[in-house]
Amino acid sequence: MEDFNKEKRFLQAKERIACIKKFYTSLMFYVVFISFLAALNYYTNEWSYPWFLWAAFGWGIGIAIQAFKAFGWLPYMSKDWEERKIKEFMEKDDESSSGNRWS
Repeated sequence: MEDFNKEKRFLQAKERIACIKKFYTSLMFYVVFISFLAALNYYTNEWSYPWFLWAAFGWGIGIAIQAFKAFGWLPYMSKDWEERKIKEFMEKDDESSSGNRWS
Protein backbone atom coordinates (compact mmCIF):
# COMPACT_ATOMS: atom_id res chain seq x y z
CA MET A 1 0.00 0.00 0.00
CA GLU A 2 2.87 2.34 0.81
CA ASP A 3 4.43 1.72 -2.62
CA PHE A 4 1.09 2.60 -4.23
CA ASN A 5 0.98 5.92 -2.35
CA LYS A 6 4.55 6.73 -3.33
CA GLU A 7 3.82 5.95 -6.96
CA LYS A 8 0.64 8.03 -6.85
CA ARG A 9 2.49 11.00 -5.34
CA PHE A 10 5.26 10.61 -7.94
CA LEU A 11 2.74 10.62 -10.80
CA GLN A 12 0.98 13.67 -9.36
CA ALA A 13 4.30 15.51 -9.04
CA LYS A 14 5.24 14.54 -12.58
CA GLU A 15 1.89 15.79 -13.86
CA ARG A 16 2.32 19.09 -12.02
CA ILE A 17 5.83 19.53 -13.45
CA ALA A 18 4.44 18.91 -16.94
CA CYS A 19 1.78 21.56 -16.34
CA ILE A 20 4.37 24.10 -15.16
CA LYS A 21 6.61 23.28 -18.14
CA LYS A 22 3.66 23.80 -20.49
CA PHE A 23 2.99 27.19 -18.86
CA TYR A 24 6.58 28.36 -19.34
CA THR A 25 6.54 27.21 -22.97
CA SER A 26 3.30 29.11 -23.57
CA LEU A 27 4.74 32.18 -21.86
CA MET A 28 7.82 32.07 -24.08
CA PHE A 29 5.67 31.88 -27.24
CA TYR A 30 3.51 34.71 -25.90
CA VAL A 31 6.50 37.00 -25.38
CA VAL A 32 8.02 36.18 -28.79
CA PHE A 33 4.79 36.53 -30.74
CA ILE A 34 3.57 39.69 -28.99
CA SER A 35 7.03 41.23 -29.50
CA PHE A 36 6.76 40.42 -33.20
CA LEU A 37 3.28 41.99 -33.35
CA ALA A 38 4.53 45.08 -31.51
CA ALA A 39 7.41 45.46 -33.98
CA LEU A 40 5.00 45.01 -36.88
CA ASN A 41 2.64 47.56 -35.35
CA TYR A 42 5.49 50.06 -34.98
CA TYR A 43 6.69 49.41 -38.53
CA THR A 44 3.24 49.90 -40.06
CA ASN A 45 1.97 52.98 -38.18
CA GLU A 46 4.55 54.02 -35.57
CA TRP A 47 2.26 53.57 -32.56
CA SER A 48 -0.50 55.84 -33.87
CA TYR A 49 -2.88 52.98 -33.02
CA PRO A 50 -1.36 50.21 -30.87
CA TRP A 51 -3.55 47.37 -32.17
CA PHE A 52 -1.13 44.68 -30.94
CA LEU A 53 -2.36 45.37 -27.39
CA TRP A 54 -5.69 43.70 -28.24
CA ALA A 55 -3.88 40.45 -29.00
CA ALA A 56 -1.64 40.88 -25.95
CA PHE A 57 -4.64 41.42 -23.69
CA GLY A 58 -6.68 38.50 -25.01
CA TRP A 59 -3.83 36.03 -25.02
CA GLY A 60 -2.63 37.40 -21.66
CA ILE A 61 -5.90 36.38 -20.03
CA GLY A 62 -5.31 32.81 -21.20
CA ILE A 63 -1.72 32.88 -19.95
CA ALA A 64 -2.89 34.17 -16.55
CA ILE A 65 -5.46 31.38 -16.22
CA GLN A 66 -2.82 28.84 -17.18
CA ALA A 67 -0.48 30.28 -14.52
CA PHE A 68 -3.20 30.05 -11.86
CA LYS A 69 -3.76 26.43 -12.76
CA ALA A 70 -0.05 25.51 -13.01
CA PHE A 71 0.94 27.03 -9.67
CA GLY A 72 -2.17 25.99 -7.75
CA TRP A 73 -3.58 29.48 -7.19
CA LEU A 74 -7.08 28.28 -8.13
CA PRO A 75 -8.01 25.60 -5.62
CA TYR A 76 -11.00 24.35 -7.62
CA MET A 77 -8.75 23.42 -10.56
CA SER A 78 -6.54 21.05 -8.58
CA LYS A 79 -6.60 17.26 -8.69
CA ASP A 80 -7.31 17.11 -4.94
CA TRP A 81 -10.47 19.14 -5.39
CA GLU A 82 -11.50 16.95 -8.32
CA GLU A 83 -10.97 13.75 -6.33
CA ARG A 84 -12.90 15.12 -3.33
CA LYS A 85 -15.83 16.09 -5.55
CA ILE A 86 -15.91 12.69 -7.26
CA LYS A 87 -15.91 10.98 -3.87
CA GLU A 88 -18.65 13.34 -2.61
CA PHE A 89 -20.87 12.68 -5.63
CA MET A 90 -20.32 8.92 -5.40
CA GLU A 91 -21.27 8.95 -1.71
CA LYS A 92 -24.35 11.05 -2.45
CA ASP A 93 -25.39 8.62 -5.20
CA ASP A 94 -24.87 5.66 -2.85
CA GLU A 95 -27.05 7.29 -0.19
CA SER A 96 -29.83 8.11 -2.62
CA SER A 97 -29.83 4.66 -4.24
CA SER A 98 -29.83 2.81 -0.90
CA GLY A 99 -32.81 4.80 0.32
CA ASN A 100 -34.79 4.32 -2.87
CA ARG A 101 -37.67 1.91 -2.19
CA TRP A 102 -38.44 1.39 -5.90
CA SER A 103 -35.15 -0.33 -6.76
